[in-house]
Amino acid sequence: MIIDCDIHVYPNSRCPLAPFIPAAFREAVAMRQDSSPGHGYANPFGVDRRDVVSETPADVVRLHLDPLGITYGVLQPQPGMSVSLIHSIDVANALARAANDWLIETYLRHDPRFLGSICVNMADPAGAAAEIRRLGAHPQMVQVLTCGEGLHLFGHRAYDPVYEACCEMGLVFAVHPGFEGSLRSSTPVGRPSSYFEWHNSLPLTYQAHVGSLVAEGTFEKFPGLKTIFVEGGVSWLAPLLWRMDKNFKALRSTVPWLREAPSEYVLRHCRLSTQPVEEPENPAHLVQLYEMVKAEKTLCFSTDFPHWDFDDPQRAFPSALPPLMKQRILYDNAAELYGLPVRVNAEGVS
Repeated sequence: MIIDCDIHVYPNSRCPLAPFIPAAFREAVAMRQDSSPGHGYANPFGVDRRDVVSETPADVVRLHLDPLGITYGVLQPQPGMSVSLIHSIDVANALARAANDWLIETYLRHDPRFLGSICVNMADPAGAAAEIRRLGAHPQMVQVLTCGEGLHLFGHRAYDPVYEACCEMGLVFAVHPGFEGSLRSSTPVGRPSSYFEWHNSLPLTYQAHVGSLVAEGTFEKFPGLKTIFVEGGVSWLAPLLWRMDKNFKALRSTVPWLREAPSEYVLRHCRLSTQPVEEPENPAHLVQLYEMVKAEKTLCFSTDFPHWDFDDPQRAFPSALPPLMKQRILYDNAAELYGLPVRVNAEGVS
């Protein structure tokens, strides 16, 4: 059994978004009032695999779910995930609503294995919370999605209404990279000069957001909040946990609202998707890395279909990975995160 936590779907001529844009905003969109800044980095070879053309729900089922035996697939709709970067707040909210209605009426209606993401405009936390409550009861909506780029680090109290709504509706807060550099440099010390360099530095975003969520006390304010950081790799987490726990011993007076070591909050509230899996020269080192981040509870499998650096579930893991850890990564961790049916073995034990 496999849960794929990162499948990309896009509106196109065969599956258009336009009919779902609220009528009052269609002229504004036609006049390009949905513009947003770009980061300026493009993969010279394109971002999609060249061996597949995936444009409709039926394509994703035929090319991905069925051949790979995917039990559930969590959809990351674009451009909905980046509406927070649109200059016009009202147009951004309208496009978030359109992306969510489009996803429901196309993909979610097509196959119960598809699980949805509610796209929100983080630049308008009250509006985002209202959108979460509008659709949060849909049985196939499992998470709230935004991009990693934003006005503030995600521990900022301005976002509390979003987290309150996530907890109220029982939804995971998900972050996806890909727009770093749109509002400011994608690194704290200067702009990369190539897509290669930009792509290599994406985990910096997640280190900053996870550290912020912990240090600002977000998980103390919202003890039911669950988060997943998608498509940012894994290896960055271990040194972040070690560094936060070490510094907490001497600097806890600067964050008096924290009642536990930072790593305890992360291990309880944060999950990572696996792709792109790091590939050390010695595969045994990857197993050691997984042990360091307690992969048996923190990692959820993802393919990034149909992107160029797609991970095949049959090839993404070293042969030395313990079978129980592998099964928890492939299915159990995400099932627990999203409240899906748990796997039951031959002895009837989950």
